[in-house]
Amino acid sequence: MDLETLLLPFEFPFMQNAFLICVIVSIPTALLSSFLVIKGWALMGDAVSHAVLPGIVLAYIFGIPLIVGAFAAGMVCAVLTGYLSGNSRVKQDTVMGVVFSGMFGVGIVLYVSIRTNAHLDHILFGNMLGVEQHELVTAGVIALVVGGGLVLKWKDLLLHSFDPAQAQASGLPVKLLHYGLLAALSLTIVATLSAAGLILAVALLIAPGAIAFLLVRTFKSMLYVSVLVCMVSMVAGTYASFFLDSAPAPTIVLILTAVFIAAFARRQILTRQASLRRVDEAA
Repeated sequence: MDLETLLLPFEFPFMQNAFLICVIVSIPTALLSSFLVIKGWALMGDAVSHAVLPGIVLAYIFGIPLIVGAFAAGMVCAVLTGYLSGNSRVKQDTVMGVVFSGMFGVGIVLYVSIRTNAHLDHILFGNMLGVEQHELVTAGVIALVVGGGLVLKWKDLLLHSFDPAQAQASGLPVKLLHYGLLAALSLTIVATLSAAGLILAVALLIAPGAIAFLLVRTFKSMLYVSVLVCMVSMVAGTYASFFLDSAPAPTIVLILTAVFIAAFARRQILTRQASLRRVDEAA
């Protein structure tokens, strides 16, 4: 394959926008995924990503911006999950499963009950090759706000994720950090609507952090590695989809899955080698 063919994807405006949205979206999703993995909130990302559907449909019905409805629905899901898990004996993961499946069902019922030219598959799976200028601007603003907030408060959020009681004893605004992280999650999902859609957005909110967790030992390094892995995987998946004639979002998720498997295998090999060294030293 010659150089001209290799550079062919970069010549089309729709591919240029796709690469740009990949770079923009990869930063907040990767940073947030690190906190979700450490805090054990992986299912929360899945819950909120599914729960925004009724908000999107209602926003369409009432003629307001879709991102407003998506954000509102995401926050309702997060707050409702926190309230139910805090005021019942049911565990949080069970509550999340009930809440997000219920809200997703409501969204589907609302969608099929109205007449619209909007494509549900674009909402569910994204339409990266059809990203428009205003969507790039919206994603850029959200990435700047969420990414900047996470970088500025990463130490406080880290302590809150590991030990909320210690964070409260240290004088940190625990509730503000808690709901701030939920708001960042909802905003990030809004930013990924055009790129990955609702269903596949969860991969971008979990896989980068999980991969970085397997590769490095410090949380600060984890933030850097997660962003790098997410950005490279998204750009590579979009690039490969051009030649494979496949959808970009699923291709990206497959690459992230492959990288995770490779990182897991590497960690297993290193752990086994360390165990063998300890046995030899003991002998």
